[in-house]
Amino acid sequence: MATKSLQKRESELANSNRQLEILSNGIFQNGELSTFANKIKETNQFPLRPKKIEILQINLGYMCNQVCSHCHVDAGPDRKEIMTRKTMQQCLDVIANTGAHTLDLTGGAPEMNPLFRWFVEEASKVGVKDFIVRSNLTIIRANKKYHDLPEFFKKHNVHVVSSMPHWTRGKTDKQRGDGVFDKSIKALQELNAVGYGIPGSSLRLDLVYNPSGAFLPGDQVAMEKDFKKALMDEFGIQFHNLFAITNLPISRFLDYLIASENYEDYMYSLVEAFNPSAVANVMCTNTISVSWDGWLYDCDFNQMLDLKVASKVKHISEYNEEALQNRNIIISQHCYGCTAGAGSSCQGTVA
Repeated sequence: MATKSLQKRESELANSNRQLEILSNGIFQNGELSTFANKIKETNQFPLRPKKIEILQINLGYMCNQVCSHCHVDAGPDRKEIMTRKTMQQCLDVIANTGAHTLDLTGGAPEMNPLFRWFVEEASKVGVKDFIVRSNLTIIRANKKYHDLPEFFKKHNVHVVSSMPHWTRGKTDKQRGDGVFDKSIKALQELNAVGYGIPGSSLRLDLVYNPSGAFLPGDQVAMEKDFKKALMDEFGIQFHNLFAITNLPISRFLDYLIASENYEDYMYSLVEAFNPSAVANVMCTNTISVSWDGWLYDCDFNQMLDLKVASKVKHISEYNEEALQNRNIIISQHCYGCTAGAGSSCQGTVA
Protein backbone atom coordinates (compact mmCIF):
# COMPACT_ATOMS: atom_id res chain seq x y z
CA MET A 1 0.00 0.00 0.00
CA ALA A 2 2.84 2.36 0.91
CA THR A 3 4.56 1.56 -2.39
CA LYS A 4 1.36 2.37 -4.30
CA SER A 5 1.01 5.71 -2.48
CA LEU A 6 4.67 6.54 -3.16
CA GLN A 7 4.24 5.71 -6.84
CA LYS A 8 1.19 7.98 -7.03
CA ARG A 9 3.05 10.83 -5.34
CA GLU A 10 6.00 10.40 -7.71
CA SER A 11 3.57 10.47 -10.65
CA GLU A 12 1.96 13.68 -9.37
CA LEU A 13 5.36 15.34 -8.90
CA ALA A 14 6.38 14.28 -12.41
CA ASN A 15 3.19 15.82 -13.80
CA SER A 16 3.79 19.05 -11.83
CA ASN A 17 7.33 19.21 -13.20
CA ARG A 18 6.03 18.59 -16.72
CA GLN A 19 3.48 21.38 -16.40
CA LEU A 20 6.09 23.74 -14.93
CA GLU A 21 8.38 23.00 -17.86
CA ILE A 22 5.58 23.85 -20.29
CA LEU A 23 4.74 27.05 -18.42
CA SER A 24 8.38 28.13 -18.16
CA ASN A 25 8.46 28.77 -21.89
CA GLY A 26 7.51 32.40 -22.49
CA ILE A 27 5.19 33.69 -25.19
CA PHE A 28 6.57 35.81 -28.02
CA GLN A 29 4.84 39.19 -28.15
CA ASN A 30 5.80 41.74 -30.81
CA GLY A 31 8.83 39.64 -31.65
CA GLU A 32 10.11 39.51 -28.07
CA LEU A 33 9.92 36.78 -25.44
CA SER A 34 7.31 37.74 -22.86
CA THR A 35 7.54 36.22 -19.39
CA PHE A 36 5.39 37.27 -16.47
CA ALA A 37 8.48 38.32 -14.53
CA ASN A 38 9.63 40.61 -17.35
CA LYS A 39 6.09 41.95 -17.75
CA ILE A 40 5.83 43.14 -14.15
CA LYS A 41 9.40 44.45 -14.25
CA GLU A 42 8.23 46.83 -16.97
CA THR A 43 5.71 48.31 -14.52
CA ASN A 44 8.11 48.35 -11.54
CA GLN A 45 6.15 45.65 -9.68
CA PHE A 46 8.92 43.05 -9.51
CA PRO A 47 9.55 41.28 -7.25
CA LEU A 48 5.95 40.66 -6.28
CA ARG A 49 5.67 41.10 -2.52
CA PRO A 50 2.92 40.29 -0.03
CA LYS A 51 0.91 42.87 1.83
CA LYS A 52 -0.67 42.09 5.19
CA ILE A 53 -1.80 38.44 5.39
CA GLU A 54 -5.58 38.62 5.69
CA ILE A 55 -6.76 35.21 4.44
CA LEU A 56 -5.79 31.64 5.32
CA GLN A 57 -7.05 29.39 2.54
CA ILE A 58 -6.98 25.80 3.77
CA ASN A 59 -7.41 22.82 1.45
CA LEU A 60 -9.07 20.03 3.47
CA GLY A 61 -8.44 17.41 0.79
CA TYR A 62 -8.65 16.62 -2.91
CA MET A 63 -11.57 14.18 -2.58
CA CYS A 64 -14.67 15.35 -4.44
CA ASN A 65 -17.98 13.93 -5.61
CA GLN A 66 -17.49 15.61 -9.01
CA VAL A 67 -14.86 15.44 -11.75
CA CYS A 68 -14.99 18.85 -13.45
CA SER A 69 -13.22 19.38 -16.76
CA HIS A 70 -11.56 22.66 -15.74
CA CYS A 71 -10.58 21.67 -12.16
CA HIS A 72 -7.12 23.02 -11.31
CA VAL A 73 -6.99 20.76 -8.24
CA ASP A 74 -7.54 17.59 -10.30
CA ALA A 75 -10.09 16.58 -7.65
CA GLY A 76 -12.38 13.58 -7.81
CA PRO A 77 -13.86 10.59 -5.95
CA ASP A 78 -10.62 8.63 -6.36
CA ARG A 79 -8.45 11.19 -4.57
CA LYS A 80 -7.53 10.02 -1.06
CA GLU A 81 -5.53 13.04 0.14
CA ILE A 82 -7.34 14.26 3.26
CA MET A 83 -6.19 16.66 5.99
CA THR A 84 -5.68 14.85 9.30
CA ARG A 85 -6.77 16.00 12.74
CA LYS A 86 -3.14 16.70 13.66
CA THR A 87 -2.72 19.10 10.74
CA MET A 88 -6.13 20.63 11.44
CA GLN A 89 -5.07 21.29 15.03
CA GLN A 90 -1.90 22.97 13.78
CA CYS A 91 -4.12 25.17 11.58
CA LEU A 92 -6.37 25.96 14.55
CA ASP A 93 -3.35 26.97 16.63
CA VAL A 94 -2.34 29.39 13.88
CA ILE A 95 -5.89 30.72 13.42
CA ALA A 96 -6.09 31.56 17.11
CA ASN A 97 -2.93 33.67 16.96
CA THR A 98 -2.74 35.08 13.44
CA GLY A 99 -3.67 38.56 12.27
CA ALA A 100 -5.59 37.05 9.34
CA HIS A 101 -9.33 37.72 9.63
CA THR A 102 -10.71 35.31 6.98
CA LEU A 103 -10.67 31.52 6.94
CA ASP A 104 -11.34 30.05 3.49
CA LEU A 105 -11.98 26.28 3.34
CA THR A 106 -11.63 24.57 0.00
CA GLY A 107 -11.02 21.16 -1.60
CA GLY A 108 -12.03 19.02 -3.54
CA ALA A 109 -15.27 19.13 -1.69
CA PRO A 110 -14.15 20.27 1.79
CA GLU A 111 -17.35 18.84 3.28
CA MET A 112 -16.15 15.31 2.39
CA ASN A 113 -13.37 15.44 4.95
CA PRO A 114 -14.73 13.32 7.85
CA LEU A 115 -13.53 15.99 10.30
CA PHE A 116 -15.02 18.92 8.38
CA ARG A 117 -17.76 19.72 10.92
CA TRP A 118 -15.42 19.34 13.87
CA PHE A 119 -12.97 21.73 12.24
CA VAL A 120 -15.68 24.32 11.48
CA GLU A 121 -16.96 24.12 15.05
CA GLU A 122 -13.49 24.48 16.56
CA ALA A 123 -12.51 27.30 14.19
CA SER A 124 -15.73 29.14 15.04
CA LYS A 125 -14.67 29.23 18.68
CA VAL A 126 -11.57 31.31 17.94
CA GLY A 127 -13.61 34.20 16.52
CA VAL A 128 -12.93 34.14 12.77
CA LYS A 129 -14.56 37.27 11.27
CA ASP A 130 -15.32 35.82 7.85
CA PHE A 131 -15.69 32.05 7.49
CA ILE A 132 -15.83 30.87 3.86
CA VAL A 133 -16.65 27.38 2.64
CA ARG A 134 -16.26 26.77 -1.09
CA SER A 135 -19.00 24.30 -1.92
CA ASN A 136 -19.75 22.64 -5.24
CA LEU A 137 -23.47 22.61 -4.21
CA THR A 138 -24.09 19.04 -5.38
CA ILE A 139 -22.45 17.72 -2.22
CA ILE A 140 -25.58 18.90 -0.35
CA ARG A 141 -27.61 16.44 -2.43
CA ALA A 142 -24.94 13.70 -2.60
CA ASN A 143 -26.47 11.56 0.17
CA LYS A 144 -28.42 11.93 3.41
CA LYS A 145 -25.43 12.69 5.63
CA TYR A 146 -24.95 15.99 3.78
CA HIS A 147 -28.62 17.03 3.54
CA ASP A 148 -28.44 19.19 6.69
CA LEU A 149 -25.44 21.22 5.50
CA PRO A 150 -27.53 24.38 4.87
CA GLU A 151 -28.62 24.36 8.54
CA PHE A 152 -25.07 23.60 9.68
CA PHE A 153 -23.70 26.48 7.61
CA LYS A 154 -26.36 28.77 9.06
CA LYS A 155 -25.56 27.75 12.64
CA HIS A 156 -21.95 28.82 12.21
CA ASN A 157 -22.68 31.83 9.98
CA VAL A 158 -20.58 30.33 7.19
CA HIS A 159 -20.15 32.42 4.05
CA VAL A 160 -21.02 29.96 1.27
CA VAL A 161 -19.23 30.42 -2.06
CA SER A 162 -20.68 28.02 -4.62
CA SER A 163 -19.66 26.86 -8.07
CA MET A 164 -22.24 27.58 -10.77
CA PRO A 165 -20.92 27.53 -14.34
CA HIS A 166 -24.13 28.82 -15.95
CA TRP A 167 -27.84 29.34 -15.46
CA THR A 168 -28.61 26.74 -18.14
CA ARG A 169 -28.55 22.97 -17.76
CA GLY A 170 -26.58 22.25 -20.93
CA LYS A 171 -23.58 24.47 -20.22
CA THR A 172 -23.40 23.48 -16.56
CA ASP A 173 -23.59 19.73 -17.15
CA LYS A 174 -21.06 19.94 -20.00
CA GLN A 175 -18.46 21.38 -17.65
CA ARG A 176 -19.31 19.51 -14.44
CA GLY A 177 -21.12 16.31 -15.42
CA ASP A 178 -24.64 15.02 -16.12
CA GLY A 179 -27.20 15.92 -13.47
CA VAL A 180 -25.05 18.60 -11.79
CA PHE A 181 -27.34 21.46 -12.83
CA ASP A 182 -30.51 19.99 -11.32
CA LYS A 183 -28.75 19.09 -8.06
CA SER A 184 -27.18 22.57 -7.89
CA ILE A 185 -30.56 24.25 -8.37
CA LYS A 186 -32.08 22.12 -5.61
CA ALA A 187 -29.17 22.94 -3.27
CA LEU A 188 -29.47 26.68 -3.96
CA GLN A 189 -33.20 26.54 -3.21
CA GLU A 190 -32.45 24.80 0.08
CA LEU A 191 -29.86 27.45 0.97
CA ASN A 192 -32.40 30.16 0.16
CA ALA A 193 -34.96 28.39 2.35
CA VAL A 194 -32.79 28.83 5.46
CA GLY A 195 -32.03 32.46 4.62
CA TYR A 196 -28.92 32.33 2.45
CA GLY A 197 -28.66 34.78 -0.44
CA ILE A 198 -31.73 36.81 0.49
CA PRO A 199 -31.26 40.59 0.09
CA GLY A 200 -30.36 42.09 3.46
CA SER A 201 -29.50 38.70 4.96
CA SER A 202 -26.21 38.29 6.82
CA LEU A 203 -26.04 34.72 5.48
CA ARG A 204 -23.81 35.29 2.47
CA LEU A 205 -24.28 33.20 -0.66
CA ASP A 206 -22.04 33.96 -3.64
CA LEU A 207 -21.68 32.10 -6.92
CA VAL A 208 -18.54 31.42 -8.94
CA TYR A 209 -18.43 31.35 -12.74
CA ASN A 210 -15.60 29.75 -14.73
CA PRO A 211 -15.58 29.81 -18.56
CA SER A 212 -16.29 26.42 -20.11
CA GLY A 213 -13.59 26.73 -22.77
CA ALA A 214 -10.37 28.45 -23.83
CA PHE A 215 -11.59 32.01 -23.39
CA LEU A 216 -11.67 34.70 -20.73
CA PRO A 217 -14.75 35.44 -18.62
CA GLY A 218 -16.99 38.33 -19.60
CA ASP A 219 -17.72 41.44 -17.56
CA GLN A 220 -18.48 40.35 -14.00
CA VAL A 221 -21.10 43.04 -13.30
CA ALA A 222 -23.04 42.30 -16.47
CA MET A 223 -22.85 38.55 -15.92
CA GLU A 224 -24.11 38.92 -12.35
CA LYS A 225 -27.20 40.74 -13.61
CA ASP A 226 -27.86 38.00 -16.17
CA PHE A 227 -27.38 35.23 -13.59
CA LYS A 228 -29.66 36.91 -11.05
CA LYS A 229 -32.44 37.50 -13.57
CA ALA A 230 -32.31 34.00 -15.05
CA LEU A 231 -32.14 32.14 -11.72
CA MET A 232 -34.93 34.25 -10.20
CA ASP A 233 -37.23 34.04 -13.24
CA GLU A 234 -36.76 30.31 -13.75
CA PHE A 235 -36.26 28.96 -10.23
CA GLY A 236 -36.95 31.73 -7.71
CA ILE A 237 -33.30 31.61 -6.59
CA GLN A 238 -31.50 34.58 -5.04
CA PHE A 239 -27.82 35.13 -4.23
CA HIS A 240 -25.57 38.04 -3.32
CA ASN A 241 -22.60 38.26 -5.70
CA LEU A 242 -21.18 36.50 -8.74
CA PHE A 243 -17.41 36.01 -8.97
CA ALA A 244 -16.03 35.58 -12.49
CA ILE A 245 -12.76 33.62 -12.33
CA THR A 246 -10.32 33.04 -15.17
CA ASN A 247 -9.27 29.43 -15.77
CA LEU A 248 -5.53 29.21 -15.16
CA PRO A 249 -3.40 27.02 -17.45
CA ILE A 250 -2.56 24.30 -14.95
CA SER A 251 -3.68 20.74 -14.14
CA ARG A 252 -6.74 19.47 -16.07
CA PHE A 253 -7.29 22.76 -17.85
CA LEU A 254 -3.68 22.83 -19.11
CA ASP A 255 -4.04 19.23 -20.29
CA TYR A 256 -7.24 20.25 -22.11
CA LEU A 257 -5.54 23.25 -23.74
CA ILE A 258 -2.70 21.08 -25.01
CA ALA A 259 -4.95 18.24 -26.19
CA SER A 260 -7.27 20.66 -28.01
CA GLU A 261 -4.30 22.58 -29.47
CA ASN A 262 -5.49 25.79 -27.81
CA TYR A 263 -2.57 26.34 -25.43
CA GLU A 264 -0.62 28.94 -27.40
CA ASP A 265 -3.72 30.87 -28.44
CA TYR A 266 -4.99 30.91 -24.85
CA MET A 267 -1.64 32.08 -23.49
CA TYR A 268 -1.52 34.81 -26.15
CA SER A 269 -4.97 35.96 -25.06
CA LEU A 270 -3.82 36.14 -21.42
CA VAL A 271 -0.66 38.06 -22.33
CA GLU A 272 -2.53 40.48 -24.58
CA ALA A 273 -5.09 41.11 -21.81
CA PHE A 274 -2.43 41.76 -19.15
CA ASN A 275 -3.57 44.58 -16.84
CA PRO A 276 -0.84 46.08 -14.62
CA SER A 277 -3.54 47.53 -12.35
CA ALA A 278 -4.59 44.00 -11.41
CA VAL A 279 -1.14 42.98 -10.15
CA ALA A 280 -1.35 44.86 -6.85
CA ASN A 281 -4.52 43.06 -5.74
CA VAL A 282 -4.00 39.44 -6.82
CA MET A 283 -4.87 36.90 -4.12
CA CYS A 284 -1.27 35.92 -3.36
CA THR A 285 -0.60 39.39 -1.92
CA ASN A 286 -2.93 38.88 1.06
CA THR A 287 -3.44 35.11 1.22
CA ILE A 288 -1.51 32.06 2.42
CA SER A 289 -2.61 28.73 0.96
CA VAL A 290 -2.30 25.62 3.15
CA SER A 291 -2.30 22.20 1.50
CA TRP A 292 -4.05 19.14 2.92
CA ASP A 293 -0.72 18.01 4.41
CA GLY A 294 0.15 21.40 5.87
CA TRP A 295 2.62 22.86 3.37
CA LEU A 296 2.41 26.59 2.66
CA TYR A 297 1.99 28.21 -0.75
CA ASP A 298 1.45 31.69 -2.14
CA CYS A 299 -1.84 30.53 -3.69
CA ASP A 300 -3.68 27.30 -4.40
CA PHE A 301 -2.52 27.44 -8.03
CA ASN A 302 1.10 27.32 -6.89
CA GLN A 303 0.03 24.51 -4.57
CA MET A 304 -0.98 22.40 -7.57
CA LEU A 305 2.44 23.04 -9.14
CA ASP A 306 4.18 22.21 -5.83
CA LEU A 307 5.77 25.67 -5.64
CA LYS A 308 6.12 26.17 -1.89
CA VAL A 309 6.58 29.64 -0.41
CA ALA A 310 10.02 31.22 -0.73
CA SER A 311 10.55 31.39 3.01
CA LYS A 312 12.39 29.48 5.71
CA VAL A 313 8.88 28.81 7.06
CA LYS A 314 7.28 26.27 4.73
CA HIS A 315 4.85 24.27 6.89
CA ILE A 316 1.87 25.21 9.05
CA SER A 317 3.58 23.59 12.05
CA GLU A 318 6.27 26.30 11.97
CA TYR A 319 4.03 29.19 10.91
CA ASN A 320 5.55 32.61 11.49
CA GLU A 321 3.66 35.60 10.16
CA GLU A 322 6.65 37.95 10.24
CA ALA A 323 8.82 35.56 8.24
CA LEU A 324 6.06 34.94 5.69
CA GLN A 325 5.48 38.67 5.37
CA ASN A 326 9.13 39.11 4.45
CA ARG A 327 9.21 36.97 1.31
CA ASN A 328 9.01 37.26 -2.46
CA ILE A 329 5.99 35.64 -4.10
CA ILE A 330 6.83 32.85 -6.53
CA ILE A 331 5.55 33.59 -10.03
CA SER A 332 5.41 31.83 -13.38
CA GLN A 333 3.50 32.06 -16.67
CA HIS A 334 0.21 30.92 -15.13
CA CYS A 335 0.14 34.22 -13.21
CA TYR A 336 -0.98 35.91 -16.42
CA GLY A 337 -4.37 34.34 -15.71
CA CYS A 338 -4.81 36.37 -12.51
CA THR A 339 -3.82 39.64 -14.19
CA ALA A 340 -5.75 39.43 -17.45
CA GLY A 341 -8.52 41.94 -18.07
CA ALA A 342 -10.16 42.95 -14.79
CA GLY A 343 -7.97 40.44 -12.99
CA SER A 344 -9.01 37.26 -11.23
CA SER A 345 -8.85 35.85 -7.72
CA CYS A 346 -10.95 33.62 -5.50
CA GLN A 347 -12.96 36.78 -4.74
CA GLY A 348 -13.56 37.54 -8.42
CA THR A 349 -12.19 40.50 -10.35
CA VAL A 350 -9.53 42.65 -8.68
CA ALA A 351 -9.12 45.71 -10.92
